[in-house]
Amino acid sequence: MSHTQALCRFLAELNDTQLPEEVLARTEDLYLDWLASALASQSAHPIPLFERYAQKMGPSSGPAQVIVNGASTSAYFAALVNGASSHLVEQDDLHNSSVLHPATVVFPAALAAAQDLGRSGRDLLLASVAGYEAGIRIGEFMGRSHYRIFHTTATVGTLAAAVAVGKLLDFNEEQFINLLGSAGTQAAGLWEFLRDAADSKQLHTAKAAADGLLAAYLTADGLTGARNILEGDQGLAAGMSSDAEPSRLSADLGSRWALLETSFKFHASCRHTHPAADALLDLMQREGLAAADIAQVETRVHQGAIDVLGRVTVPTSVHQAKFSMGTVLGLIAVHGKAGLTEFHEQALTDPAVSRFRDKVSMTLDPDVDRAYPQRWLGRVTVTTLDGRTLHGAIDEPKGDPGNTLSREELADKFQRLTRFSGARTSAQAEGLIEKVWDLRNAASMAGWL
Repeated sequence: MSHTQALCRFLAELNDTQLPEEVLARTEDLYLDWLASALASQSAHPIPLFERYAQKMGPSSGPAQVIVNGASTSAYFAALVNGASSHLVEQDDLHNSSVLHPATVVFPAALAAAQDLGRSGRDLLLASVAGYEAGIRIGEFMGRSHYRIFHTTATVGTLAAAVAVGKLLDFNEEQFINLLGSAGTQAAGLWEFLRDAADSKQLHTAKAAADGLLAAYLTADGLTGARNILEGDQGLAAGMSSDAEPSRLSADLGSRWALLETSFKFHASCRHTHPAADALLDLMQREGLAAADIAQVETRVHQGAIDVLGRVTVPTSVHQAKFSMGTVLGLIAVHGKAGLTEFHEQALTDPAVSRFRDKVSMTLDPDVDRAYPQRWLGRVTVTTLDGRTLHGAIDEPKGDPGNTLSREELADKFQRLTRFSGARTSAQAEGLIEKVWDLRNAASMAGWL
């Protein structure tokens, strides 16, 4: 049996009685966090473009819901818009060792299909777990080399979304094999967009969610796909990786719940900035430093951070600013936080943030790089204006499994994100929070929002 076959057998046989309570609860937490990210992007560019496309090309009504505007449409177009909207504000989750943002691809596809098929909240949770477990393992299998050129959430995300929908369609092992083939052959997404402050990142997740759903529905109707799309001589790893490890696909299935390792985002920026941001904040608080006291900040980082963040020197948009290490650390140093409000009100316009940005550099640290991607270490060296050299270190950034957000903190984040966009009143947000934490008891996801 190949590693791909073992994964597909596990997915086919997975049922909700196998899920530990902590996995069910964590999936509800991740769903809440995803929903907050989607609502936070209401009316923000480029999401209305996706909304208009769905209105033009899709049906005028349907069983699935678009989160940002409440419209009903087909499952495909709901997955498309919801996939785009939940990846805009850079507050959606991340799994460290796969460098995958699972929520923004898994939940849009799973929710749309669950509404279309009339499935329950418990069905949605099971399908989402399947999508996370498969997506994380496929991301780990593809290795570090893949991420240097390809946006893993776009490529691997297509397969993760497909698996979630396949589980809602109750696929057997053979169908999952065909499903991976049809999803994998559509997988795409390149990092080059960062140089131009382009909108491609939202297109990536929109297409991953929608194309995963497309692959699943066609598979259910009899479409076949490549049987060895992951490990084959002309498959995903052959074309997109130089360090793939097939054993990662099937390792510890059913005993290691990779979903539990997923991190929540605390800062509203690219996850590669978070370790250094936390290390700098901790150092400044410990030493009683202000931004004006600092002459230079050297962030000692892994190569993945340089590959992604090194493309942005002087950001020209709010979204690009979230991929600028200097801007993120400037917000932390000057304003004490790097949330949505700070990015939209100070990242591009505050002279103090711009001045601090120019003080920040990135240096490859061999120890930090060896730990990555299993661990994302924060290391900074600060030179003060009075000549001191100070060091800051964080081993688990805020939001990591060992330093996670509590349900109280997740509820607070949900309120902050929905208040930022005006998508919900505080009372409405509280009602949604309660609904999410009772998701397993929802008889049907139809009209759930």
